[in-house]
Amino acid sequence: MDWLIPLGDVDFGAEEEAAVLEVLRSRWLTMGSVTQTFEKEFSAMVGSRHAIAVNNATAALHLACLACGIRPGDEVIVPSLTFVATANAVRYTGATPVFADVVSELDLTISVQSIEACLTEKTRAIIVMHYGGYACDMPSIMAFAKQHGLAVIEDAAHSAGAALEGRGLGSWGQVGCYSFFSNKNMTTGEGGMLVTDDDAIAGRLRNLRSHGMTAMTWDRHQGHAWSYDVTALGYNYRIDEIHSAIGRVQLSKLAHNNARRAQAVAQYNELLLELAPSITIPFQSHRGLSSYHIFPILLPKGGDRLAFMENMKAERIQTSIHYPPIHKFSAYAELDQSARAPLPITEDIVDREVTLPLYPGLSEKDVLTVMQAVQKAMS
Repeated sequence: MDWLIPLGDVDFGAEEEAAVLEVLRSRWLTMGSVTQTFEKEFSAMVGSRHAIAVNNATAALHLACLACGIRPGDEVIVPSLTFVATANAVRYTGATPVFADVVSELDLTISVQSIEACLTEKTRAIIVMHYGGYACDMPSIMAFAKQHGLAVIEDAAHSAGAALEGRGLGSWGQVGCYSFFSNKNMTTGEGGMLVTDDDAIAGRLRNLRSHGMTAMTWDRHQGHAWSYDVTALGYNYRIDEIHSAIGRVQLSKLAHNNARRAQAVAQYNELLLELAPSITIPFQSHRGLSSYHIFPILLPKGGDRLAFMENMKAERIQTSIHYPPIHKFSAYAELDQSARAPLPITEDIVDREVTLPLYPGLSEKDVLTVMQAVQKAMS
């Protein structure tokens, strides 16, 4: 499809090309000094003691669950309104995801009251997802987790550069997990990052990232080791130097590009109230500093979402859905959900949500074009 305005776009230029070329000329492609520098720069941005780069955010979530001691028979509370990887990572450990509801149609993050309703004697952790780059109620969630002895893992895939009370999203819980997939605020094509302030967890994450080995190829290349032990059943979740080089450049652009996203969101909000007042706009008033990863809207109850999206497509404007709820997927039908807490808000909004285009290069003219198409599609 030749989109007039795509859902998203990447900000790649000569800087990324130069960074990749420098790695190629160095002739060291596997995880090494560029990755180490990327990790240091990312940890400084978030405000965490440790950052551990991996090959994607799903790997990050899996490692986070393992490092927090999630085991077969455990339960982990997760939102259903998220990408399936959030729950898949729990199942990789043999544990069971238990689905919680969101706060409201104005706040699509996980509800503290629903988390409480999901709690059982098997609960070992909570995974929160900062939907769209908007912060969950982390002070309340952390207080609840502390009261019940639960680990908190932050799915911060949408949240690079976002913060709450001056703390980077991802730095509140025991571990934070980020995505650098091609549609994210900063991208390496594929890639991810874990952050933590816990030295022991950081050590486990680094060990599990690379086959449970005590020394890496880079260590041996530098002359710091000549052999290694394998101390755990680890994984090949390493990132490489090319992706890390792109990540460093993208990180340097992040604050500026997030600010441009914020400008587009402000214009969307203003025009929606004027041109399509029947549409609900989540997160108009929200806690913290968002990364403005996506721009979700909710169509009126009883509206025809497919017809709306087809009308937008006819205007060559790409839209999407974030997300089909996980508990409705066929692969999750095998889980015993008979005793699960109800998800009335999630189930109310999932057939109404539409995501409009949002990316740093989206101009004021582009936003107006999108909104004129929205007005036409609603008529």
